[in-house]
Amino acid sequence: MSSKEEEAAPSGFDWAVRAVALLGGALLVALSVVVVVSVTLRSDLVGSAGVPGDFELVQMATAIAAFCFLPWCQLRRGNIFVDTFTLKLPLRWQRRIDALWDIVYALVMVLISWRLAVGARAAYATGENSMVLQVPSYLPIALCSVLAALVAAAAAVSALRLMRASA
Repeated sequence: MSSKEEEAAPSGFDWAVRAVALLGGALLVALSVVVVVSVTLRSDLVGSAGVPGDFELVQMATAIAAFCFLPWCQLRRGNIFVDTFTLKLPLRWQRRIDALWDIVYALVMVLISWRLAVGARAAYATGENSMVLQVPSYLPIALCSVLAALVAAAAAVSALRLMRASA
């Protein structure tokens, strides 16, 4: 196997990040079912109150799912980027510049992860819960903090891969 093929083979990290993205997708599918059921229950046919706390579930699950998708998006180079000024540069320099921005992205995600952790700790300390379902607020916040750290790790891995490819 050539070195190019070895680089293309998914690592354990790639598989883990992909599994997290699939869990995020499953979460959104389940959320969609909850929303359909809730809307159906509110219809004139049924006339019920809907699923209690459906809006809380939508808020929490959407945030969690978004953080589930970001690491996979990063590893797949799926984020939007503007390369207007770098298109004329050699591929080696394009990769180095992209690696630099991946490092910046990783640092920003570390900051976001840290602040989410601080927010989760504050929510835990105050005993804050969601209004209808009484879900402890720190749980989804802490999970998003962990997932943001995973995004940071994915950006760092992406930067390392770009630097290796430009060497």
